[in-house]
Amino acid sequence: MKLRKLEMLLEGFEAFENPDPALEQYMTPPVVAARLLYHAYMKGDIEGRSVLDLGCGTGIFACGAALLGAEQVTGADIDPAAVAAAYRNAERAGVTADFVVSDIPDFNCRSFDTAVMNPPFGAQKKYADRPFIDKALKCAGVTYGIFNEGSTPFIRSYISGRGVIDETVRCDFPIKRTFAHHRKDSLEIRVEIIRITKI
Repeated sequence: MKLRKLEMLLEGFEAFENPDPALEQYMTPPVVAARLLYHAYMKGDIEGRSVLDLGCGTGIFACGAALLGAEQVTGADIDPAAVAAAYRNAERAGVTADFVVSDIPDFNCRSFDTAVMNPPFGAQKKYADRPFIDKALKCAGVTYGIFNEGSTPFIRSYISGRGVIDETVRCDFPIKRTFAHHRKDSLEIRVEIIRITKI
């Protein structure tokens, strides 16, 4: 599957019905989700692999991984409504994925080949991404995550002795007006897609 086709398929996905600002529930833009997944696919980390989507929301990463040939896909999210939407998106995409309602620190995971995630950036709660990083390193051999631009040095230090950063890819992350405190119809921020290998 080509990158553009994947992006087009993800564009039709159901978003959060009532996003919670405390959970930083932004739908990952399809262009960014497709870029992360396709990059992981080209690295050999998706097709035929078991993939874990941490903080899966409505399932854009999990379903996208399944579309790219992941052997087994599981998503975990604290929000039952988001998990229900993720199941609907999987059905719409014609793929099979398992979704679990769980807070990330409490998620009881087995071993996965690859973890993908867009954790909270920490706008509402400082260090909100740390439980996601910790769980990914516990559960998967390779992790792809989206973080604020400039996060690479912090993450490198935080995972020291547990994992190494193999690659950082910078890209734009468009955010549509989602919450009442948003003043613009859209905002574009710079993010880093970071690939981590567990050691």
